Amino acid sequence: MSVNNAVGLLRVPGAAPRRQRVVTKAVTELAPHVSKVKPVGPRVVVKVAELEKKTLGGILLPNSSQKKPTSGDVVAVGTAKHHDLTLKEGNTVLYSKFGLGVVDVSMAGTEYAILFERDCIGIMPRSNASVDDIKDIKPLGDRVLIQVDAAEEETAGGVLLTDDGQEKPTTGVVMAIGPGKVNEETGEVSEMKLKVGDKVSFFKWAGDAVDTPAGDTFNIVNESDVLCKL
Repeated sequence: MSVNNAVGLLRVPGAAPRRQRVVTKAVTELAPHVSKVKPVGPRVVVKVAELEKKTLGGILLPNSSQKKPTSGDVVAVGTAKHHDLTLKEGNTVLYSKFGLGVVDVSMAGTEYAILFERDCIGIMPRSNASVDDIKDIKPLGDRVLIQVDAAEEETAGGVLLTDDGQEKPTTGVVMAIGPGKVNEETGEVSEMKLKVGDKVSFFKWAGDAVDTPAGDTFNIVNESDVLCKL
């Protein structure tokens, strides 16, 4: 969806339709008088978290190198026809910054993201959450949190592998599961087949992997991307 259609995703309380306008650029800037919006349909508005100003090693980064955050606090929640949304105002969510349904807007100098609830990955345990908190995320929909097995550091013949040569691991243990996928036409929630503690193999390039300072890797994937239990 283009940024030109961003206004169609929300309502501006107290404003006439003709005054709802946007400026087309990387972040869609709403009119100066707009200070609050209401998402239309099963969408949420997320106040985007601050840019990371340091790497995990503490080295200051120039603005051009700062990593775009993929988390923020829910400030407004829309409605669905056949079910109640899971997210509430005040939840901190993790979401895919480059998801097809994400539209970034600027309102009174603050950046927000408008997206479908189904495109939110999970609920973080606190505001301003860090990668250390990923182990405590509550997956949304039919997603599962997997602690990924460590990569093999040497071949069967004993040859040490560089990081670039290490095979991407595709197995791990399920640490948390979502409530199930919602059918937006009926409101029915599908039953999850996986459970916490399952050892699984998953599609190699699936999900959103996060490496923690402790050296652990967690991945959040859709249950449909899990190939089998081990």
